[in-house]
Amino acid sequence: MDELLAKIDWAEILKDAGILALKLIFILIAFMIVKAIGNRIIQSTFEKIQNRRDMSPGRVITLKSIMKSVFSYILIFILVVAVMGTFQLDVTGLLAGAGIIGLAIGFGAQGLVSDVVTGFFILLEKQLDVGDYVTTAGFDGIVEETGLRTTHIRGFDGTLHYVPNREISAISNHTRGNMRALVDISISYNDNIDTAIGVLQEACDRIAETNENIVEGPNVLGVQSLGASDVVLRVIAKTKNDMQWGVERELRKALKESLEANGIEIPFPHQVYIHKDENQ
Repeated sequence: MDELLAKIDWAEILKDAGILALKLIFILIAFMIVKAIGNRIIQSTFEKIQNRRDMSPGRVITLKSIMKSVFSYILIFILVVAVMGTFQLDVTGLLAGAGIIGLAIGFGAQGLVSDVVTGFFILLEKQLDVGDYVTTAGFDGIVEETGLRTTHIRGFDGTLHYVPNREISAISNHTRGNMRALVDISISYNDNIDTAIGVLQEACDRIAETNENIVEGPNVLGVQSLGASDVVLRVIAKTKNDMQWGVERELRKALKESLEANGIEIPFPHQVYIHKDENQ
């Protein structure tokens, strides 16, 4: 063993190891530089696109995120090939072998393939964009990120849902076009319906003059239903995207105050307690 160790040219080994280390460092530095430059180019390109009026900001953010992901995957692939070449491995043979192995693994990774294919068509058909309020796969919230494999949806309680694209079989996008604010308010059977409608419409007109988030209305449609102890009147308005909840809250407050100011009763459940005197 000593004779074998003595025959080893340690200087040559250290030299080769040093050259190999330098090559790896150079590859990593080149990888980081190219990635930084590429991301900066993508960022500046989409900033220019964002100034165009024919593309929404959410769509620009979505495409930018996808472009950065694809660019990163390509760079990582090139990095792996370069490292393999540095170690003098047969890249062609390994790629061919990886193709055969990948084909075999593919039968067990159908879910991943389905994610990518579904994600591609979701993006191609513009079914959703970053910032949209959607309902899909049992979740509803704001889309924070879209990708070829998963879609990230932030629920209104703050929970971030990672939804595999293959589970997105149907999407309800609540952000396309104007939204609808809907408020039902009750009056008693003893009050005059036409008078109540007039009072409510006056309140709606005042809100329409001050609230810039209202696109159309609000308007009192009339009697929506006849309850056990109340007459339900419906008010509806069209609002800007994601502004319907705030408009509904403002409408409820203003409508209630207007009814009270005009002496119109808003029914509420009453309970009657009967006390029985055991001495009688």
